[in-house]
Amino acid sequence: MAAPLDQAIGLLVCIFHKYAGKEGNKNTLSKKELKELIQKELTIGPKLQEAEIVGLMADLDRNQDQEVNFQEYVTFLGALAMIYNEALQECRK
Repeated sequence: MAAPLDQAIGLLVCIFHKYAGKEGNKNTLSKKELKELIQKELTIGPKLQEAEIVGLMADLDRNQDQEVNFQEYVTFLGALAMIYNEALQECRK
């Protein structure tokens, strides 16, 4: 049986591949795929405006190929983890 952290990492990888490749390259997320992932997999997703999604895509797409590759996705997850950590620390005060 996999340890909880192994399961969590596996889930993050599976979620990327669940949405990647619906439009073209199976190893990247288009803006539309990224938007769908965010809206369906994050509680805050449905509340984000189109402009916020566009801005996020621009921030994540470091090589400016109009797609988010797995490395760019992992950067996104790291940023989310930092935000969640800060929120958790605020709750403890």
